[in-house]
Amino acid sequence: MAESPTGVTHTIARTSPTTSVADAQQDIRHAYFNGAPGMLASATAWFIAGLFAVYATPQHAVIALFVGGVCIHPVGVLLTKAFGRAGSHARGNPLGPLALESTGWLIFSLPLAFVVSRCNADWFFPAMLLIFGGRYLTFATLYGMRVFWVCGATLGAAAYLLVTLHAPMPIGAFTGAAIEAVFALIILAGVKRDRRD
Repeated sequence: MAESPTGVTHTIARTSPTTSVADAQQDIRHAYFNGAPGMLASATAWFIAGLFAVYATPQHAVIALFVGGVCIHPVGVLLTKAFGRAGSHARGNPLGPLALESTGWLIFSLPLAFVVSRCNADWFFPAMLLIFGGRYLTFATLYGMRVFWVCGATLGAAAYLLVTLHAPMPIGAFTGAAIEAVFALIILAGVKRDRRD
């Protein structure tokens, strides 16, 4: 209870941080269909970049992933709406800035991957796997889903193996596509299971 300047006593509504974060995560999960459509869009960008790595030049493959990366969010939103969800979180959601900040971190990291590609083209996609994997770690908090920790760690481990095994450039792109597609399907299966339960 607290007393206002006018002398009227009123109750101050308090929300526990745990409840607030849980509600915000629930809003994010519902708005973006647990992130699966965005992951499918990302997997598609990786796959197309892989095709460029096979049938064009390494430079074209780099450009393809950069251009595809720009399209991930709008394509993911379109897919989310196709699934019957809003594709945007509630205004004032306290986790909204985290999504924007993690995107900014990804964009700021792109020049590093580009420099790496100038040193060795085969390292470009492993570098991008590390960047994307790091971003997915933040999604565990954004969505409140531990599967994103596993996804991020898997992308990071794949990057290490690709460099260690001297994998050719296309393999790196198709590895990214496969990992993201598999995790998107895992998440979609979880959504279906939750609906059934």
